[in-house]
Amino acid sequence: MDTPPRARGPRRPWSGVWNVYFTAKLVLHAFGAIGFHALPNLALLLFVAIPIRRCGLRRLREAAALLLAGVLLYHDAWLPPLRRLLERADHVERFTPSFMLEFVARFLDPRLLALVVGLGLLYRLLSAHARLAGHLVFATLAALAVQDVAGRLSEPLLRLGIAPTQAREGAPRMHDLPGPRELDQALDAFHQREQRRRIVLRPQPPGAPPFDILFLHLCSLSWDDLRFAGLENHPVWSDFDFLFRRFNSAASYSTPAAVRLLRATCGQGPHAGLETPAEPGCLLFEQLRGLGFDTAVALNHNGRFDHFLGHLRANGLEGAPLSLTGLTHRLEAFDGSPVYDDGEVLRRWWTLRRQSTSPRTATYYNTITLHDGNRLVEGMERLRTSRSTYRARLRHLLDQIHAFLGELRAAGRPMVVLVIPEHGANMQGERLQVAGLREIPTPHVTRVPVGVALIGARSATPTPVEITSPTSYLALTALLERILATDPFGRGRFDARALASGLPATPFVAENAGTVVLRRAGRYYLRFPGESWIAYPQPLIEWPRWARAGRGAHPDGTFE
Repeated sequence: MDTPPRARGPRRPWSGVWNVYFTAKLVLHAFGAIGFHALPNLALLLFVAIPIRRCGLRRLREAAALLLAGVLLYHDAWLPPLRRLLERADHVERFTPSFMLEFVARFLDPRLLALVVGLGLLYRLLSAHARLAGHLVFATLAALAVQDVAGRLSEPLLRLGIAPTQAREGAPRMHDLPGPRELDQALDAFHQREQRRRIVLRPQPPGAPPFDILFLHLCSLSWDDLRFAGLENHPVWSDFDFLFRRFNSAASYSTPAAVRLLRATCGQGPHAGLETPAEPGCLLFEQLRGLGFDTAVALNHNGRFDHFLGHLRANGLEGAPLSLTGLTHRLEAFDGSPVYDDGEVLRRWWTLRRQSTSPRTATYYNTITLHDGNRLVEGMERLRTSRSTYRARLRHLLDQIHAFLGELRAAGRPMVVLVIPEHGANMQGERLQVAGLREIPTPHVTRVPVGVALIGARSATPTPVEITSPTSYLALTALLERILATDPFGRGRFDARALASGLPATPFVAENAGTVVLRRAGRYYLRFPGESWIAYPQPLIEWPRWARAGRGAHPDGTFE
């Protein structure tokens, strides 16, 4: 008599794809590709381990588990919170289909795909030992969850100052942080100190020759992007009298960066305050108008995205922008709108400036030539991805700025030209976010090259003078105040080193909507919306040198 087949029992946590799912996440976390929330992952594992014999209920549980697994994977990954995506949904809708496809493709890291596929194949080969592997996964998750709970329990003790020495030095879950309370206090103290800092621009000395001020605000350029493109030594960097090496733009998106620049006479406020009216005395162009400067705006785009032009007007930039009628464009933006040639726009502005009788002007120029998603519009170049054309676009822009500065020098009119990137493009990508993603304002994104050139003035010291202390917008305003007060455009030579000495330093703090990056004791710490502080994550396992994509962070998280 044949033995009847044994009834199939309920699945175990080590069965099927669940074993591969949790193992893959643990391995990806070890390589620093994703974060890992131990308690939710353990809860999901226990949920799929519940014995259910009824087929209908089991299938319902599996469907719910798959949905939860997807949500949890998103939560573990270094991706913007879903709330943040919903807030910016209207922006994403304006992206062209080609840019959307390009951007999504950047998440497909061949190394990670090969790693996951390899784990799946290994599971198939060792399927006879799946139960043992499942127990190991469960034990690992349980240990991480206990560690997580211990870290959470230590936080109240840290706040009271009665935690044991080991906890005070940093609970395991907190990756050896100075302590969440200390970081919160450091951030609060930073904002309070910055709120008290002010720069009041003074008029030029009697008889000093009038000069113009031109702000060139460049979208999407950081020191990291310069290294990616191999253009750190472009000739334009020798055109400046002052070069800021550790300037922090404090923002990773254009509109907040522009607002911070336009409020540069006051200290660095919190991100949430950028949507409220500026405090009295904090508007840079308002102060310049008070000193007799006629102000103007020029863009190489229409200024409609994210209501950019409206934010400029709300922060002291009056009047309509320079007309772009009749100018050519070789680029289309990420939303399909034209991006006009920087050289043509600047030459039009310069032609109009020479025709004007105004003794002093202060102009804000904004360019999005380097913005991610821009595409060349001519011939086969249109088929190239935005990332593959970044180096060519950057070289062309730097060449144009270099040539424009030469033209200004040949004209001999006194002028201060300030080149200030809004933020980086993150073209190289980093551990926490793929190329082009800027949701987390790390130093890869916000540490930008800033140059100041005094056209028509002669320095008595070799230039450029490099400012290597950590600085931000207040240092630029302080330098501008010194230029106004000392008359470097007179007949003699000015001392560039003296002008740059002792500029106000600003410790590194960069913010996005709810996400904060803070430098403390030589390392960088992050706080995501609704979560506690973590140190910039360091992997347990490094990729082999031949498999590393991009430079990534310095091993100790200093980014220096």
